[in-house]
Amino acid sequence: MKHDLQAVKRAIHGDAEAFEELLFKEEKMLYYKALSYVGNKEDALDAIQETAYNAFLAIGQLRNPEYFSTWLFRILIRECYRLLRERDQMIPYEESELLKKLDQKQDEEIDSFHLSEALTRLKSSYQTSIILFYYHDLSIEDISEVMEKPIGTVKTNLRRARKKLKTELERSYQLHEKVT
Repeated sequence: MKHDLQAVKRAIHGDAEAFEELLFKEEKMLYYKALSYVGNKEDALDAIQETAYNAFLAIGQLRNPEYFSTWLFRILIRECYRLLRERDQMIPYEESELLKKLDQKQDEEIDSFHLSEALTRLKSSYQTSIILFYYHDLSIEDISEVMEKPIGTVKTNLRRARKKLKTELERSYQLHEKVT
């Protein structure tokens, strides 16, 4: 989301109202992205609250005002990871999102199940790359910033994740065909 750079600059210089205005503009994005990571409303709201607090404390360190959204999203992801570590869970993906997109036919529901199973078998870095790229529509450059990895690493993660997903899905379909 593109923000008024003047509002971002005012927030960097300590204007709490400008910062609050920026957070209100990001409210829905923060909620849905937190929810897709932590999986429930209460934890998503906790993550957003901690993100807002940490961002307010660190806004003075933001070097490039035009990257406010990316910077805020990075803080949110770190907070979600912290919550997940506390719960000792793997990084979930938005299963309801998968089901909404694939819930048109019974075959597509089966595809969704196979896809969700395949996603759980990926390394966390591959999972995160796939989720950010396909479910949150982030560019490779934005994913690179969020994950704090070089662009080449993100591209490699996406390529390897796709290959692994393809292998897992083919295996899953073969098993399904034998059962039915």
